[in-house]
Amino acid sequence: MAQASDNAGEPEQISGGHLVAKALKAEGVDTIFTLCGGHIIDIYDGCVDEGIDVIDVRHEQVAAHAADGYSRITGKPGCAVVTAGPGTTDAVTGVANAFRAESPMLLIGGQGALSQHKMGSLQDLPHVDMMNPITKFAATVPHTERAADMVSMAFRECYHGSPGPSFLEIPRDVLDAKVPVAGARIPQSGGYRASTRSAGDPDAVQKLADLLVKAEKPCILLGSQTWTCRATDSAVKLVRELNVPAFCNGAGRGTLPPADPLHFQLARRYAFQNSDLIIILGTPFDFRMGYGKRLSAEATVVQIDLDYRTVGRNRDIDLGIVGDADAVLTALSQAASGRTDNGASRRKAWVQELREVENAALQKRLPRQHSDASPIDPYRLVHEINEFLTEDSIYIGDGGDIVTFSGQVIQPKSPGHWMDPGPLGTLGVGVPFAMAAKKARPDKEVVCLFGDGAFSLTGWDFETMVRFDLPFIGIVGNNSSMNQIRYGQIAKYGEDRGRVGNTLGDISYSKFAQMLGGYGEEVDDPADIAPALQRARESGKPSLINVWVDPEVYAPGTMNQTMYK
Repeated sequence: MAQASDNAGEPEQISGGHLVAKALKAEGVDTIFTLCGGHIIDIYDGCVDEGIDVIDVRHEQVAAHAADGYSRITGKPGCAVVTAGPGTTDAVTGVANAFRAESPMLLIGGQGALSQHKMGSLQDLPHVDMMNPITKFAATVPHTERAADMVSMAFRECYHGSPGPSFLEIPRDVLDAKVPVAGARIPQSGGYRASTRSAGDPDAVQKLADLLVKAEKPCILLGSQTWTCRATDSAVKLVRELNVPAFCNGAGRGTLPPADPLHFQLARRYAFQNSDLIIILGTPFDFRMGYGKRLSAEATVVQIDLDYRTVGRNRDIDLGIVGDADAVLTALSQAASGRTDNGASRRKAWVQELREVENAALQKRLPRQHSDASPIDPYRLVHEINEFLTEDSIYIGDGGDIVTFSGQVIQPKSPGHWMDPGPLGTLGVGVPFAMAAKKARPDKEVVCLFGDGAFSLTGWDFETMVRFDLPFIGIVGNNSSMNQIRYGQIAKYGEDRGRVGNTLGDISYSKFAQMLGGYGEEVDDPADIAPALQRARESGKPSLINVWVDPEVYAPGTMNQTMYK
């Protein structure tokens, strides 16, 4: 709230921190993630008045990752607030991860007073220069009256084209000063945001409808923008009406339920080599797609994306459509409707062909998913986790080799229930993502699989989960190694140099959880995995089940990485 003047008749005053809080409230922000510092405390005071929750963490990287995760879960922009200098540099990794993952969030950083500019004030660094390459917008708030206005400006830029992070630094004297309320622009909720839901070029959509109706062997890859644009319903409608096999990646996982006859996971390589029409929705041709080289040279390739710069990057395409996934898919369904033959029945043989490939791949792997070997086969661990998940379980993967295993087996039961770092491959997102997910959706169960190396990076904020009563089920796949890197070193330099710089101690992470007030168990027998998971669920506490997995077993995705060839 604005602060009343001490003298009757003088204009009502408001501080920069309170203006920031009002702008956050107007954006729908109900929680900030932060680590305290003297530069930023007036924002806290404003948040208290505006009813915005303040979650204080133990490391600024966690605050930034949590803001990223909060955006992914809610569809609203996330916000992290950190102090100047090392506070802001600690948050850089979280911002960079959001940048590559196209996640809209705002990082607010403190800064020394403008009156001390270039004088060597405490924690002074050129934050804006540092943040420019990894944000869609980075700026300094030059005057207290502009504080709320520039917060809204930063959020607006988050949604220009494909979403992404913004950064604002606010000098201490700008933040603490008070100005007349009448002189400050305070944007109102819903009063300044334009729609970004473009349905693409109508002619291009019509052309795609014609291609799709005529295709004998089409397939579609539903990428992260399927969830970002909340396009689940339109994607399912299109796939089912036209009988199109669908694959999902990134945040798009869960768009179709695992048992859906048109949902495929293990036959993707076969489909990409044998389809006559491949639609890539909301996924760039980056390393995860072999830079587009995994798609058949004979297939007609169509790419749909929010960002013009992504379409056709690294690989020629036959048709590109720039637009919102939900709007484009809705328009595509309309364009393909009302035809005597939309090709759906003609594609039954193709769907069956892919199902046979899918089933063969699954049968080949099932013995390892049911393995009783000790040390535990990672396939058995991820199989047990997949069986454990419910329709209300949000699954988070944070690790290297162990999470690569999980990507082949674990299937979320609902849309928006899969979280991973994205293309930056950042380790350490697990605890902050779990924090954000449970804070945003307390009705949901949160399940997180960590590599032991990944958990070590941000694991101390397990205590924050305990302190704020945010229960989740954590599983550490523990092989006492950074095994994804270890495999590459063995492949390049030989077994005798396979343990250089990648070997960790044998840590009982269950004791770490217990020490910090959570629930913990050790598991070294595969038969004990399911009961331990259930006990963690019933504990109602933040938990860690430490599962000792075989360090000599590597995921196929690890062994196939091109950097090791």
